[in-house]
Amino acid sequence: MEFKEYEGKTIDDAIRKACEALNAPREKLNIEIISEGTSGFFGLGSKKAKIRAGFLSFDTETADRRFVISGEEEVRTAAKTETPEAPLPLPEKAPAADESETDRVAEKAQEILEGILVRMSLQCPITVEETEEKIFLNIHGDGGGLLIGKRGKNLDALQYIVSKAVNRFSGKKKMIIIDTESYRKRREESLITLAKELGEKARRTQKPITVSHMNAHNRRIIHMTLQNEEGLTTKSRGEGEFRKIVILPIKK
Repeated sequence: MEFKEYEGKTIDDAIRKACEALNAPREKLNIEIISEGTSGFFGLGSKKAKIRAGFLSFDTETADRRFVISGEEEVRTAAKTETPEAPLPLPEKAPAADESETDRVAEKAQEILEGILVRMSLQCPITVEETEEKIFLNIHGDGGGLLIGKRGKNLDALQYIVSKAVNRFSGKKKMIIIDTESYRKRREESLITLAKELGEKARRTQKPITVSHMNAHNRRIIHMTLQNEEGLTTKSRGEGEFRKIVILPIKK
């Protein structure tokens, strides 16, 4: 009996490859697990699962004759009454790797974020919500604000790292939003209030007002809040992390 080695991301994936290569169902293969493999951290240090597989070997001729002890007549009787064995069903085809990984985008994002928190010595539960376009990861229990940082910079950094890591595992890209203690909702509400106050000041003084630099998401909130305000317009100036918003009055 000839054995060959097969690798995959998981044991099941390696077995699927063996079934396809040998064109046989799992039940007809003799499978030996060599290593189960590891996912690593952020994809680093990961190892594939490995198995050794070959066909099961049965001496069917000897097994049939073992019960034939009464001569030719008994053989004929057995042949007439024997019911042919139904063929074993083929195993269901496992999903393609890209499809299975796409289905696990939210799960993978949660797994990576939990790994980061563990290495930060933080035991915080995470809840996940998913839409067609976004994955929301909400961290519970960070009452001290360590994960938020100044103006949410720590939270933004976590979000960036998790997004980059997840995109390595899936061709289907989704926006990942990480929040804790409803910070992003509170931040959005405060930005809307600030935009309205500064817009009113610009309209009253008829002078442009520059808002301190902020990330693209927060700038968009300012733009969207003032886009339909009569007598006002907004523009972005600067480059990169120093990009700012200028609120301009439209002179009649």
